Amino acid sequence: MLNSINPATGETIATHEELTAAEIEAKLARAAETFDAWRTTPVAGRAALLERIAEAFEAGKDRLARMASEEMGKTFKSAIAEVEKCAAGFRHYAQEGPAMLAVRRFDLGGGKAAEGHWLPLGPVLAVMPWNFPYWQVVRFAAPTILAGNVGLLKHASSVQGCAALIEEMIVAAGAPAGLFQNLAITSSKVEALIDDPRIAAVTLTGSEGAGMAVAEAAGRNLKKVVLELGGSDPFIVMPSADLDLAARTAVAARIQNTGQSCICAKRMIVHADIYDAFMERFAAGMKAVKAGDPFAEDSDMGPLSSEAQRRTVLDQLDMAKAKGARLLFGGEALPGKGAYMSAGVLVDVPLDDAFAHEEIFGPVAMVFKVADLDAAIACANDVPFGLGSSIWTTDRAEQDRFVRDIEAGMVAVNQMLASAPPAPFGGVKRSGHGRELSAHGLHEFMNLKTVML
Repeated sequence: MLNSINPATGETIATHEELTAAEIEAKLARAAETFDAWRTTPVAGRAALLERIAEAFEAGKDRLARMASEEMGKTFKSAIAEVEKCAAGFRHYAQEGPAMLAVRRFDLGGGKAAEGHWLPLGPVLAVMPWNFPYWQVVRFAAPTILAGNVGLLKHASSVQGCAALIEEMIVAAGAPAGLFQNLAITSSKVEALIDDPRIAAVTLTGSEGAGMAVAEAAGRNLKKVVLELGGSDPFIVMPSADLDLAARTAVAARIQNTGQSCICAKRMIVHADIYDAFMERFAAGMKAVKAGDPFAEDSDMGPLSSEAQRRTVLDQLDMAKAKGARLLFGGEALPGKGAYMSAGVLVDVPLDDAFAHEEIFGPVAMVFKVADLDAAIACANDVPFGLGSSIWTTDRAEQDRFVRDIEAGMVAVNQMLASAPPAPFGGVKRSGHGRELSAHGLHEFMNLKTVML
């Protein structure tokens, strides 16, 4: 049984029966059968379906957003924004995707040439997390459908209502049966799915542990895998930065989705010359953050996704304090119902302690003071992760150094990092490998077949 529990109240709002072995087999068989037909569907027909799915998401956005707020606690206004972004993602691949699949020509010399044809691989299994229950799925689903592949979704157990709605929207848009199917199963069933020869490739967004398990199973089966794992993104502020804008953005970047985003700014790395001035602004902003009812217009953030997730963050803070770090304020469980906690700031984290490498998946920022640009880069890179980063400087030479030397898949210059359908998304080091979104995300699960002419 898979339970949906409202983290704002602690109440169980729905239960979902886990699929039986026979039901899983039926869905796999249907996926394989549908792929045989869908792979030969003209690209224009696939793109037209994506356009209709975008329209379905727009028409159902209030219903979709309400489900996300109730199942994982994000504010209703941010859930609406997420659904609108999903519609934009489907529409991006509908409009721009066909050109990404154009035949490539290669001059071989001597009057000879070759062509590169983009062809689908087969059913793609996606293992997805709860924090962006729609957008994370659309990042795989939109390019999968356009590519001529079919999708099987193993979503987080806690957001099965969202998972079912995604399938409902795609089916309502006129997708053939079996093009996109939700698998209501626990993680224990994933390995057997990867072992199944009908699954052509796997994509996962989640924790390091989950990524290692999926990568091991995919490697054993010699199947392509894309991994988007954790992040402990640096937010670096240098003396030439606009401190007011940097501080406001730092608050937004830390508390987005109640701090439960892989690309949240988690470590504020601030030059000593402007540390005090930045901290005055940043602390004031963090203290003003209001945690409250996800459906209240004045709530800046809702509860954490579950009581277990809140307990994890509180335990991390206890560990940090035991190592000598200081919690300036906040980072406390709020009284009453729900997995609420206050936004907080943690300082004096020992750089030589393993805790400085941890990802806090909640609304608490770690702040580090550094002496110069080299120290900022060293601090930014001194973690096992390399997903995103944000740098704040108007000095072009400093910008060039950061872009070149920060070990991350993405760098935002004087702005908050965010994903966007036209731009590649992904990381390095223990943040995973492969890319989502853009043409790169579309091509990840395709065969570039060379044709000698």
